[in-house]
Amino acid sequence: MTDLDQQGVDHAEGSDDEDLLDAQVQQLIQELCRAHHQTRTSSRSSEYINLIDVIQKCDLVALHELYENTELFSQVDGRGWYPLHWAAVQPEGRVLEIVLYASCRLTLEETTAEGETFLTSAVNAGLVDNVKMILKHGASPHTTTSRNESPLLLAVRSGSRKMVSAMLNAGAKVGQVCLKKWTAMHEAARTGYAHIMELLLSNGGKVTDTDQHGVTPLGIAAEYSHAEVLEVLIKHGADVNAQAPNGDSVLYDATGSGNPDCVNILLQHGANPNMHNLSFQLPIHKAAYEGHYLVLRTLIPLTTRRALRLAGQSPVHSAADGGHAHCLELLLQSGYDVNALLAPHVSENYADMRRSPLYFTVANGDRTCTELLLRSGAQPDLDPLSCLLVAVRAGRYEIVKLLLAAKADVNCYFTAVTDTVFPTALLYCLKDEVMMRLLLNQGLDAEKCFCCSHGDSWDYDVEDNDQEEKATV
Repeated sequence: MTDLDQQGVDHAEGSDDEDLLDAQVQQLIQELCRAHHQTRTSSRSSEYINLIDVIQKCDLVALHELYENTELFSQVDGRGWYPLHWAAVQPEGRVLEIVLYASCRLTLEETTAEGETFLTSAVNAGLVDNVKMILKHGASPHTTTSRNESPLLLAVRSGSRKMVSAMLNAGAKVGQVCLKKWTAMHEAARTGYAHIMELLLSNGGKVTDTDQHGVTPLGIAAEYSHAEVLEVLIKHGADVNAQAPNGDSVLYDATGSGNPDCVNILLQHGANPNMHNLSFQLPIHKAAYEGHYLVLRTLIPLTTRRALRLAGQSPVHSAADGGHAHCLELLLQSGYDVNALLAPHVSENYADMRRSPLYFTVANGDRTCTELLLRSGAQPDLDPLSCLLVAVRAGRYEIVKLLLAAKADVNCYFTAVTDTVFPTALLYCLKDEVMMRLLLNQGLDAEKCFCCSHGDSWDYDVEDNDQEEKATV
């Protein structure tokens, strides 16, 4: 090792030692601070506890006696609560007023261990007068919690118009966002408070605000099924055909909620039922998959065949996958093809290369929908991997019987996993005697178990090997 190399090693070891030393020093400092805090708290714990007890009992006389001890009002408990936090959640306004004046050393932006300020504590307690008083003494309406939620957003969540109004009068910004880019507008849309939504809109709220997923307040209102909020937002210019980055339209979101009123409001204001998302899903697919019968009935005459052709899938697939027999019956009665096949660009997203609606019900083990589709004329052998093989492999005897009764080919093959004539169905039930007997009784060709599709090539190889061994000897 050269001197230079040795110096490098020494330097590296020295760096490690320094890092370790720094970590130890930091830990020591933290322990000393913690010990100091515990000592300080314990020495005055009785006074602090007494003060909190006085605040909780709203004992104004006793509180006046402690008023001059401003240092006492600057202490915190193990959760980071100041006396002012306790006063902020008491319904007696006079208590809060006294504690506010006694807490002159505080900035009014101090937080608990959970990130609660004095203002947000009052908001969460639903005490409008306390909120107004804390704001009047100079608390900021913009200081957020540990979740980056603003006092205005919390006020909206409470449903109190007076509290929201107090925040707005103090200069709270409607467009302030939390960690997920959620604004007070989104919160009002989620909670369904139309009167608060009107107030926000009249104070600078924008219908075009989007959250981290690119969803507008209109999309949130649709998702949470708030028809009245939808009408308010549309009246203020919200785009009924807005789409999130994943292509989900507002109508698609409303369809998922299953509220016919929300769907009808959007349709009446020009929402397009033939816009698909990036997964080639239309609102009608969502309604069928979720089993929303009334919404599905509304969308059936409005969804064009062209839109379905471009989507590459039928709502029959969606209803079958969702397991909703009543929706399946409605679609079939409305003229949808029971044997509709997925387009290649959709089918290729499935590893099993499924194509028919029947495959979905069989794969899901849904006996009711399987029987309904077969009774309506579904063909059991339209998929690369036969529905019968899927049911056999899963050990679903009742569905196997239904498929065999519908003339499913018991001697079908799945060429993707075998290149022999050995029966694939038998391969899937070698350890299931009951299933094996069922298939054999239905015409499974057992003789093919003893056939070799590769001819005598194996014998020739054996003879060649024997001759090579003799030649070597």
